[in-house]
Amino acid sequence: MTRLQQSRTSRLTRPSLAIAAAIAVTAGVVAAAPDAQTAEPTPKLSLIAASTSVTLDSWKEEPGVYLDLGTYLTSENGALELKVTRKSYKDPVVAAQILRDGKKTRTKALPAGLVKDFTGLPDFTRITLTDAAGAKVLETTEAFCPNNASGRVRPDAPANSKYPESCPTNPFTLGSVWGVENGWASNTYAGYYTKPVQLAAGTYTAEIGVTEKYRKLFGIADKPQTVKVVVRERSWEDSAGSAARGAAKSTTSGHDAHAQHGGHARHDAHARHGAAADAPAPGAATSGAGPSFNAGHGPYPSAPPALPWALKRKSLGRQALTAAEPGDGPGRTDGSRQAPGALPNAKRPTGKASVPDVPKPDLRSLPAYGITVSDGYEEVPGRDYLAFSANVWNAGPAKLVVDGFRSPGKEVMDAYQYFYDADGKQVGYTPTGGMEWDPRPGHEHWHFLDFASYRLLSADQKETVRSGKEAFCLANTDAVDYTVKNASWHPGNTDLSTACGSENSISVREVLDVGSGDTYTQDLPGQSFDITDLPNGTYYIQVLANPENRLKETDHGNNSALREVVLGGEKGARTVTVPPHHLVDAN
Repeated sequence: MTRLQQSRTSRLTRPSLAIAAAIAVTAGVVAAAPDAQTAEPTPKLSLIAASTSVTLDSWKEEPGVYLDLGTYLTSENGALELKVTRKSYKDPVVAAQILRDGKKTRTKALPAGLVKDFTGLPDFTRITLTDAAGAKVLETTEAFCPNNASGRVRPDAPANSKYPESCPTNPFTLGSVWGVENGWASNTYAGYYTKPVQLAAGTYTAEIGVTEKYRKLFGIADKPQTVKVVVRERSWEDSAGSAARGAAKSTTSGHDAHAQHGGHARHDAHARHGAAADAPAPGAATSGAGPSFNAGHGPYPSAPPALPWALKRKSLGRQALTAAEPGDGPGRTDGSRQAPGALPNAKRPTGKASVPDVPKPDLRSLPAYGITVSDGYEEVPGRDYLAFSANVWNAGPAKLVVDGFRSPGKEVMDAYQYFYDADGKQVGYTPTGGMEWDPRPGHEHWHFLDFASYRLLSADQKETVRSGKEAFCLANTDAVDYTVKNASWHPGNTDLSTACGSENSISVREVLDVGSGDTYTQDLPGQSFDITDLPNGTYYIQVLANPENRLKETDHGNNSALREVVLGGEKGARTVTVPPHHLVDAN
């Protein structure tokens, strides 16, 4: 199997030194704003430009220009914080602003219908481009994710932002928290959530402003920013060697898949897992999972972090980042982070196993999505398969912690689930199956057995086909609901290269944090459903967490989720229709 978030080399092209200098100058101006300790608690938001000019590349092999214009939304006198939720899939998404004054907190509801999903504030900025003759050549709006690439704009601001690193794109997300930390700024560039625009090489003037509805809603001054834009045409053949060309192609494939939004991960990702030249892992454009080795864990191939200028190399131009290069650093939470895996206990547990009366995880399944019909690739030619993505998440209030320990000469690790009290002290454990090494290309990590199972049910909900996939390496790939109690906004264990051990590991710890889920894309024969000989009609994809109830959790009654599908066509040309799941209309 393989993995996703919905994410994650960049299309940003401005020189990093110039940007850093521009932000420093801007920061000096912003720093004059009143301090949050003495001013009224309502945050003051402003649109700023990091530079007066940017250079954008238009690639011959990939027509279009991405409008990364270097504008940011700053927050002073307190943080901009938004809570975005839906009660169920039958209810619309609603958003509220959280206003904090010391220990006092009040909530201000945003207008109904303003936010329709969890990817950000729609139509937040308006961008107008004029050419050298003064003629308007483009007018468009872009959405804004407050959790975008961000950084401090004054030295006395908090050293770290408490807010998550991305806005989730999983269609079955239930809750999210968005924010711009006090004294910080967040990039307004929509990145891979937007489409490239067609611009000929030349010089333009861009005017970027916050749209009227948000100026009124948040009290933002009507002060558009003006940026000189130089568009230059380039070719992969002219850039720095095959490495740069391969990087660009890798980036392209990620963007294309993100634009399709719902197609299953590319089959060839499985064969490349673990190689230094891998494309970044599947995931959302600014996902905390970042470039990593998460082949197949998730529905979308890679899209880059929104703002990794600190990682650019001017000599390579549009070059790729290797998996080892990205990472958090001082003042940067740009979504390129690879959160390290948790370390297992030094020794396997001793003494009597017990399941104490302390908070436990609550594993829940999301309905399947990313549903497509595929053939059997070269493995099983002439067969039809139903491929899909599935997510099991942890609603808390405690994280799921499982350690595996290897005995000499044994191929399967013994697995143990641990329990913790309110102070984080381990107070119990219980055996919970095992972990096995998967040596296949595209895997090469330790799988925890019996975490979830997938079944295709007939119209009367009787089992028709079962997926062969039941062993998993756990990682926090998707932010499903960061509003639940004890949700971790900065989970560790976000990618397989850190979470799942190596062939010579003697112990492994796998964790599913509160609020996060793990998406697997079932797109290979043996994982996807063989529908070659099934009659046309209505079926249900069942995602079942903890199928043998080996893991101890607070509620076993919410472990199953169903998604209706309708099969049609004929052998070799099967079709699938996916009706909406209440208000969620995503295949």
